[in-house]
Amino acid sequence: MADKRVLVVDDEIHIVHVVAIKLRNNGYEVMSADNGVEALELALSEKPDIIVTDYQMPLMTGLELVGNLRQHEQTKGIPVIMLTARSFAISQEQQDELQISGCLSKPFSPKELLENIEDILYQKELVSDS
Repeated sequence: MADKRVLVVDDEIHIVHVVAIKLRNNGYEVMSADNGVEALELALSEKPDIIVTDYQMPLMTGLELVGNLRQHEQTKGIPVIMLTARSFAISQEQQDELQISGCLSKPFSPKELLENIEDILYQKELVSDS
């Protein structure tokens, strides 16, 4: 999974920091944004392999971000993992509609997130190879 690019989006800088360290230590290139507007611009210009985004953010929520990503040809197929506070559940219907690859509740372990990312990227590679 070397050379895979991950966009991490969260307005809590310590979460971005912890996730970035874990991913970089495992060979990923990490970009970050602290709101959905910035994340959308980065995703459109940099085309990451996967996006990890918080649900609750200023300017644009994680769900709004994913909705916007799905409207652009160059970002509509990027897998997304949504991070949510326990009180903000995302329905299976919303996940399916927006093609959200996975949801993790905060607090989560960086190891668990890394495993999710690797599973999703591995599945995506299998699909694109077949």
